Amino acid sequence: MKQKKLTASRVKQILSAAQQTRALVIGDVMLDHFIWGQVGRISPEAPVPVVDFVRESFIPGGAANVARNLTALNVPTDLFGLMGRDSAANDLKRLLGDQKIGCQGLFAAANRSTSVKTRIVAHQQQVVRLDRETRAEMDAKTTSRLLELLETEIKTAAAVIIGDYGKGVVTQPLLDAVKQLCRRSGVWLSLDPKPVHRLNLKGLSLITPNRKEAFELAGVPDETRNSNPLSDRNLLQVVDRLLKELQPVLLLITLGEFGMLLCQAGQKPFHIPTVAQEVFDVSGAGDTVIASFTLAIAAGASPIEAAILSNHAAGIVVGKVGTAIVTPEELLASFKIS
Repeated sequence: MKQKKLTASRVKQILSAAQQTRALVIGDVMLDHFIWGQVGRISPEAPVPVVDFVRESFIPGGAANVARNLTALNVPTDLFGLMGRDSAANDLKRLLGDQKIGCQGLFAAANRSTSVKTRIVAHQQQVVRLDRETRAEMDAKTTSRLLELLETEIKTAAAVIIGDYGKGVVTQPLLDAVKQLCRRSGVWLSLDPKPVHRLNLKGLSLITPNRKEAFELAGVPDETRNSNPLSDRNLLQVVDRLLKELQPVLLLITLGEFGMLLCQAGQKPFHIPTVAQEVFDVSGAGDTVIASFTLAIAAGASPIEAAILSNHAAGIVVGKVGTAIVTPEELLASFKIS
């Protein structure tokens, strides 16, 4: 893959074209709950910090954060998933409505709780995280209802993104049916994998694991690493194995401070160095990557253009505290100063 520079004018063109497309997001939706405070002392009861409460905030998380990243860049988006019948579900649907995310595909189940991740943050550092969730697999009846609606909605969609966080929505029957629907409709299908949740991921358009997830998917130990991904023999062996075994159209491996590696069968991997200036919080950065890459592809960008654009988007969100999104103005500005 040859090096390519992406200009601000081209980014503006891609973002404008993306607004004329439509994306569907399927997966495990969550409510991210942040408690913000300050630490001034250690508890006399145990060696833990005492956090003085300042404020709290709620943000859509998981697959809902993927959808949020899309609508932040003005891409019409509908979300498919499963929630409980509880106050957290009400809060989540209200937030999604505020961000113009279609919720017709969000189903409520009486036998499960809405996934809530509570993070306590003090002085821009996460102190602890508390998870409340149900991990049971979605039943066959709900799966059938979701797929029936998806079959109708996919007719006007340019791309589908599956966010698997191991909470029970993304099952093998669901994935197989979505793959078949996308193939039949000629719709791009991206997936952010969860290797501990063993699924047959063969034949997707895009897979976006981070380094740890890529090695887990390949079943190879990550024993050594090189600061230059193109000279990292272990990583390149994992790339070869995943391309041969899973046969995605594209494989995008995120590498933290070392940027990203875009891989395609029959071509040399393309390395995109990170553009992040400061890293405050990586929460949700993977959601930003898969959302921005997919919208760029749907808008007619080349894989390299999509990778460079998503790398800039990720560099912006990790510089913010909490589960963040990037705006078109921020994205354009990052290209003007790069």
